[in-house]
Amino acid sequence: MKRIAVLTSGGDAPGMNAAVRSVVRSAISKGLEVCAIYEGYEGMLEGGDRIKLLNWRDVGGILQQGGTVIGSARCDKFRERDGRLRAALNLIRSGIEGLIIIGGDGSLTGAHILQKEWTGLVKELRESGRISDEIADEQEIPAIVGLVGSIDNDMHGTEMTIGADTALHRIVAAVDAITSTAASHQRSFVVEVMGRHCGYLALMGALATGSDWAIIPECPPEGDDWEGKMCAALKEGREAGRRDSIVIIAEGARDRSGNPITSQHIKDILETRLGEDTRITVLGHVQRGGSPSAYDRNLSTRLGYDAVKALLTPAAIAEPIVIGVKGNMITRTPLTACLNKTWEVAEAIKSRDYDRAMALRGGSFGESFTIARTLLRVFPSMPKSNQKSLRIGVIHSGGLAPGMNTAVRAAIRLGLDKGFVMYGIRNGFRGFVDGNIEEFDWMSVAGLSSTGGAELGTNRYIPSRGDFYAIAQNIEKYNLDGLVMIGGLAGYQSVIEMNKRRESFPAFKIPIICMPATINNNLPGTDLSVGADTALNSIVEVIGKIKQSAVASQRTFIVEVMGKYCGYLAMMSAMATGAERVYLHEEGVMLKNLVDDVEKLSQDFRRGKRLGLIVRNEKANELYTTDFMHALFEEEGHDLFDVRQAVLGHMQQGGDPSPFDRIFATRLASRCINFVGDTFDSDEVTAVCIGQIEGRIETLEMDRVPRKLDDKHMRPKKQWWMKMRELARIMAQSEPD
Repeated sequence: MKRIAVLTSGGDAPGMNAAVRSVVRSAISKGLEVCAIYEGYEGMLEGGDRIKLLNWRDVGGILQQGGTVIGSARCDKFRERDGRLRAALNLIRSGIEGLIIIGGDGSLTGAHILQKEWTGLVKELRESGRISDEIADEQEIPAIVGLVGSIDNDMHGTEMTIGADTALHRIVAAVDAITSTAASHQRSFVVEVMGRHCGYLALMGALATGSDWAIIPECPPEGDDWEGKMCAALKEGREAGRRDSIVIIAEGARDRSGNPITSQHIKDILETRLGEDTRITVLGHVQRGGSPSAYDRNLSTRLGYDAVKALLTPAAIAEPIVIGVKGNMITRTPLTACLNKTWEVAEAIKSRDYDRAMALRGGSFGESFTIARTLLRVFPSMPKSNQKSLRIGVIHSGGLAPGMNTAVRAAIRLGLDKGFVMYGIRNGFRGFVDGNIEEFDWMSVAGLSSTGGAELGTNRYIPSRGDFYAIAQNIEKYNLDGLVMIGGLAGYQSVIEMNKRRESFPAFKIPIICMPATINNNLPGTDLSVGADTALNSIVEVIGKIKQSAVASQRTFIVEVMGKYCGYLAMMSAMATGAERVYLHEEGVMLKNLVDDVEKLSQDFRRGKRLGLIVRNEKANELYTTDFMHALFEEEGHDLFDVRQAVLGHMQQGGDPSPFDRIFATRLASRCINFVGDTFDSDEVTAVCIGQIEGRIETLEMDRVPRKLDDKHMRPKKQWWMKMRELARIMAQSEPD
């Protein structure tokens, strides 16, 4: 294969440009030529200057842009065989042997049909004399790979589609803003989000914002008088002290009879039955627009890179492949399987088989729906006769991580709903020693889902010596039956020390579970930690402003980010911002590296480069500090460029948690509460940590944690994201080596 093409089709999605950039640079690095087909399938039919060869620099500066720079259009003519015949002719004339399609299920279906018909299309073109026998004999079935670009997150074959995370950012920001004005005037708001056949955005938006009601296509409200039940619940919430009511509805919402439920209908109901001053906000295409989130930039980059590799395999010729993601793993799935499952959901909704529709969406969707229904209640469920009445403490430890408050709210409410008595332990393990413990009720955690910081307080204090006796006394004083620790490495170390002393202190023989919450993402037993995504987005936002400043003055910036000895934030932010170089402690820094980088930057500026960006992990090297690098680059840059440094510091720990962190914290909190309830009566009560490994939420016994930890550098011995180092190097080049 010598030449491939990339096109974007259907509705645009933030992250498509990042995917195009990744495809182009990955292909060129493998010695392939890459064409862009402008305006989607319409451009494929028109041919000519709509199919253009791209070089490395053509995709520079598009990583952070929303939309798609190569355009997208819906093309009805491609649905007809004659249209596909014209498309095939243009592909043959352009010498294109493989296609990477970035779009939704309709776009990928079109590519599948083209591939199946290819032999017949070539035969027809030969017989009509539009291509010669020699050219026809050379034609092979084109390899096709698809990337799902859709903010609705409505296609099987991937847990997250390109653009969905950014759309959630827009929804969460809007609802957070609406909540404050709604509370000021004691108003109700109906917020309509996208999602014709998929309630992902509505469900996750409600889960992330703590909204009061949500309506999705997969599970319409139950009962003939569902409007009355909704109004009763919202009224009860007002009487309990809420100053606002937020209802989130998917645009494709219907009732159990299949009749559309509109935002106007909800508004009329609330005004008529409750006398509420109600407003409607239809977010519409604002969900599609704007710069992609850090997650979408990196996801699209990874998908584009793997798409090029997959395109070169025999499997992509036999049948189109969809490149997706599960947790942190890139997956490859035959397109037919993805389409069939996707269409099954739509058919189940159409036939009003909602149980099947929910099941087809997958376990995590159903789990999130169950959690959301619990958290949106005004009060916990009435206790059942067989419910355990456990007393559970919730504590923070370690550095601050956005999402800690979200996790506390979820843990407290989900515990109360199970009939547990829930206690908050203030000021970390120091507070545990001092007995700074109080009982929490349902409303005491209201509003915490969206707020940054840690209302319980947190610090890095690790108990020692007599502290354990005091902690044991307080466990006995409050009759605690379980403990949920939400925090970082200091919390893990504290629980490990408690676990070692179970024989000395019988009070410690209770279920204890650690939830990872640290921006450094340096904990064993999990691929991701609560707070890391928010920190990454904060870094990306600041670097975006820094780049605007730099490009105006021919300047290079050296940006220092947190992470201690773990380079996760440094590398992922470098990849998300298009930095030329990233320095990690894991790789080390040599003087030769710095000299080579200065020379490379100088060459690039001589060729017309206007800005330079270098990201440095705070502990990358003790000698070659940010100040040292700044002085070196400034001296060697001469008149070509000047140099500035930016140490981002604790701003990376601040701010409201991102949608990803809110949802992740909530799901982990649910599993933590279930763990305590399920293991309390077991024969071997133990201490564990919980985390996500390759898309699965799992637990790890705390006595195994030290074996997975690099003690000297306080990071996991295996870091999954280091496998992306080669991809990051390819993307960072100004030109291929």
